[in-house]
Amino acid sequence: MSVLSHITLGTNDKDRSIRFYDSVLGVLGFARLPRPPEKAPAYEKNGELPTLFLYPPDDGRPATWGNGTHVAFLADTRDQVDQFHAQALRLGGMSEGQPGLCRHYGPNYYAAYVRDPDGNKLQAVCKAEG
Repeated sequence: MSVLSHITLGTNDKDRSIRFYDSVLGVLGFARLPRPPEKAPAYEKNGELPTLFLYPPDDGRPATWGNGTHVAFLADTRDQVDQFHAQALRLGGMSEGQPGLCRHYGPNYYAAYVRDPDGNKLQAVCKAEG
């Protein structure tokens, strides 16, 4: 059972975000939920919480990222981490850390970091052995 209900990230371009997240989260097993077109895109893995929502800010100002914050998604395999990173770069994301072992977090902690086109920092991590 998840202790989180949802995560909301800001976006300045809904269509660009949909293209990015459909592909990048798709390699990790997430799917976009069916919602009316006027609603914010939302993603879940296996129909379980937390849900990821992509919203333009309510105050009308541009969406910005939080310095020092990121969202980490669990991957089942190291290959999924590699695909997550590659898809993110292909779709306008920026690398914040190539896929690889981060032994300072644990002996099997394999991760990659990216920024989405709006600057939100994302991570994919696999903790399974090689």
